[in-house]
Amino acid sequence: MNRMKQPSDFWDKHAAHYDRFLRRDMAAYQQMYELICPAVRHKTVLELATGTGLIASHIINAAEQIEATDASEEMIHLAKEANRSSKLHFSVQDMFHLPYADHSFDVAIVSNALHIVPQPEKALAEACRVLKDDGLLIAPTFTHGDNTLWGQVQSFFMRLSGFPLRSRWTCEEYLAFLRQCGWRVRTSRVLPASFPLTYAECIKSEI
Repeated sequence: MNRMKQPSDFWDKHAAHYDRFLRRDMAAYQQMYELICPAVRHKTVLELATGTGLIASHIINAAEQIEATDASEEMIHLAKEANRSSKLHFSVQDMFHLPYADHSFDVAIVSNALHIVPQPEKALAEACRVLKDDGLLIAPTFTHGDNTLWGQVQSFFMRLSGFPLRSRWTCEEYLAFLRQCGWRVRTSRVLPASFPLTYAECIKSEI
């Protein structure tokens, strides 16, 4: 997740352990893949903050083409090593300044990134720019404001380690934030995970 020291420094350092960190939430991620696949079927997809490419690799058979990006060079290196599909292209990009033309993609995915970047509204504006007018934003995000006491303890130690947690939304606060940024939430649900994972599909509010 275009994650900004440069936030990419943190993710370069931890890239090798990233997949292992996510294993504890594999059940939630499997649910997420099952939700995403029908939404991207036969669509051109841009993924922001792809990390090691876990989501892209699990949905590639449904999509027509995926452009998967991340700010971390090491994350993209690992993603390329693990994924060889001709329909899937990885590159290092800044989610705030994308090189793609307006209205280039059917779907934009930004998963578990908006809560860790300094200006998430700017990332959403850039996603809006490159999406077609009838395009779909898929933005699952850990909503730390809904944490249990144990989740709060984990968040505390994550911050001590340098993890760039910037926004501690509850589910409702996060959905309200998306609406304030010009999106209409088409569907949402909370997936049980180490931290509550709010899955949201959105369309441009003017459509």
